[in-house]
Formats: sequence, C-alpha cells, structure tokens
Amino acid sequence: MRRRRARDDDQHNRERWLISYADFITLLFGFFVVMYSVSSVNEGKYKVLSETLTGVFNAPQRSVEPIAVGDRISRPEPPAEDQVIAPPVATAPANPASDEEGRSKALESIANQLEDHFQTLINKGLITVETNENWIELSLQNSLLFGSGDAEPHYDAFPVVEKIAGILSGHDNAIRVEGFTDNQPIHTAAYPSNWELSAARAAAIVRLLANNNIDPRRMAAIGYGQYQPVARNDTREGRSRNRRVVLLISRDASIRGAVR
Repeated sequence: MRRRRARDDDQHNRERWLISYADFITLLFGFFVVMYSVSSVNEGKYKVLSETLTGVFNAPQRSVEPIAVGDRISRPEPPAEDQVIAPPVATAPANPASDEEGRSKALESIANQLEDHFQTLINKGLITVETNENWIELSLQNSLLFGSGDAEPHYDAFPVVEKIAGILSGHDNAIRVEGFTDNQPIHTAAYPSNWELSAARAAAIVRLLANNNIDPRRMAAIGYGQYQPVARNDTREGRSRNRRVVLLISRDASIRGAVR
C-alpha cells in the first residue's frame, strides 16, 4: 500500500504543470480578446465622443466660491440704475417689403448651394431638395445617416452634416429637424417605440449641427415616428422612403415662429 500511494503522489506531482499551463493559455487568450476589442472602434461614435470632449475641455472655466458652513449668506446688493443694461429691442425694418425680398433671395441662395453640393447624392435618390416661398425641405434617407434601429450617426453621416452646416453657418435662418420612421415596430430598452427612435435621430442631427458651429438657438428637433409617411409601408421601397430625417430651413430667423 505504501508503494502504491507513493506512486500516486508522484504521478500527481508530475501533472501539476498542466494547471500552470492552462492558466497561462487562459491569460493569453484574454490578452488577445482585449487587444481585438480595442482595435475594433466604431469610428462614428469615436468622432462624436472626440468632438464632445473637445467642446468640454475648450469651454471657459467656471469657478464657484465655496461657502463656509455656518456663515450667514448675504444677498448681493442690487446694481445701480446706471449699471443696468436694458435688453435689446427688436425694431421693425424701415422697408419691410425690402427685408422680405432679401430673406427670400437668401433662402433661394441656400437652396441652390445645397443642390450644387449634393448633386451626386440627389441623383442617387438619397437626398431631395424642395423649396417654396417660406421653407427649404432637405430630406435625407436614414441609410445615409444611421444604422438599422440606431440613432447614433455612422461615419458616412459626418461629412454630409458638415457640408450642410458649412452652407447654413453664414445665415441666421431657423432650422427644424424632423425624424421619421417606417411602420415596423421597435421595442428596446433605449427606444420603446418609433416615437423615441425618430426623436433621437432628429436630436442627433441637431447635435452634429451644433458641433459644427450652428447656433443651437436656431434649431428644434421633432420626432413624428411612423405617422407621417410619404410612401406605402407594405413595400420595401416605400418603407425605405419613409425612414428619413428632414431639415426644414425657414426663411425667417425665429425658430419659435417657424415651429408654430
């Protein structure tokens, strides 16, 4: 019995190296998984994160004076009357007809620039530009901007939005961004219905425009979900046309007036 037990212990000791070897292989596998995950970066999300962090770190610093516990907080003295700056008062133009004519010409100029810059995408049916005396309707197919069921712009969306912002940055026209979907239901933690998805897509385009120097006070984001189709939803082509983001560029500067 003693000899057999000794042989068993000797056999067990000879196989202990397998435990260390298995641990080493597991660590090596984990290392390569981490390296692969680091190398697979969503370029669209990375650019959004990069632009957001750049805006945060370039913003002016704001400091707040700490208040000592137990001290009585004194109210600031009201400023003297000669130090109060009155808010600007909008004055009517001397010639309202001339002002309206100038804004109409500016709207026409924006429409021409959009058509010139996006002629290739217009020919492919990915972008349409329609105009009337009060609005420019710039319609972008969702396949140009987002992945299926997602509101995070993919990489191809950035140059398109940058060109739009470059054209609009020299004007003060109000911009209403509208999101639309097809009638296919969606139910996820982020988007319980097409209402949330369409609104999130409109807000994402507003955010990109703001990151490209478009004044946020000029813009509004609206989601219509599946309830404003431009084509039938019982065909694949019709559903594709209904999945879109529309930029309505107003002739006027007031976004509240444009929305109403």
